Order: sequence, then C-alpha cells, then structure tokens
Amino acid sequence: MNYKIEGAIRRNRKNFIIFAILWILIAIVFVSPFSYSAHVAGLDGQFNLEVFIETFGTSIKAPLSTFGKLFTEGVFGDFVSTLLVVTIFYSVFFFIGFVRSAPKNEYTDIEHGSSDWSKRGEQYTILSKSKGIILAEDNYLPLDKRGNVNVLVVGRFRFW
Repeated sequence: MNYKIEGAIRRNRKNFIIFAILWILIAIVFVSPFSYSAHVAGLDGQFNLEVFIETFGTSIKAPLSTFGKLFTEGVFGDFVSTLLVVTIFYSVFFFIGFVRSAPKNEYTDIEHGSSDWSKRGEQYTILSKSKGIILAEDNYLPLDKRGNVNVLVVGRFRFW
C-alpha cells in the first residue's frame, strides 16, 4: 500500500505547486469578490440579489482592490468562512485526483527488462557490477559464475 502513496506523490510533484497557486488565485479572484458582494447585499438586513449581482460584477473586475476592501470594511470574517467552504470542496476534488493518479500496482512505470525491480543492490548477489555479459546498465552476468549462465535476449538492438 505504501508504494501507491509514494507513486502518487512522485507523479504529482509538479501538480502540488500548480494546485497551490490555483487555490491562491481562486481565493483572490473569486472568493474575495463573492464575500464582499454578499456582505454589501446583506447590509440592510435582507439579502438583495440585484445588489449582489451588480457588486459582484464590478468587484470581480478589480479583485485586488476588493481584497483590500475586505480588510478596511471589516468583511474579513465572512471571507475566511467562505474560503473555508471553498477549500473543503477544493480539497475533496484534489484528494480524488490524487487517489486516481496512484499506480495500479507496484511495478507501474518501471521499464520491463531494467534493473529497477531490485532494491539496494540485491541483483548483485547473482550479477556483477563491472564485467561479464552486458544485461543492462551496470548489470553484467559474470562469466566465472558456477551453474547456468545461459542468456535469453528479448527485444531489439538499435544503433543511432
């Protein structure tokens, strides 16, 4: 099970930064105008949809000034609560994408025929690091090995 988490982290390393930048962009460009517009639309005790739509349209055109108005007009508490709800939904979608990108088995993305299947040099109990019949990079079948040293090569040989 641990290979799934490690594989998903390895696959999504670049995406973590992109998701963080996107979350900041959503917070400034959409959540701050929404929170400010909801505050302005509910100033007279009841929520006025026309005022909300009008304020949202003007405040989304200048999201940075609207973000500043959150602090000056005391709407920061509404912003934080709205941002919390958006973050929860965003995190759910992020987690679903993270889980779906996990490898299906332990050998996903490992080249067939490479020595990546072995860990911590365990292949060198049979193979040699330096001399013999070349099997892969840094993997040689020693010629002085006792027993069966037959080699079956599958694949093609390329010259570029």
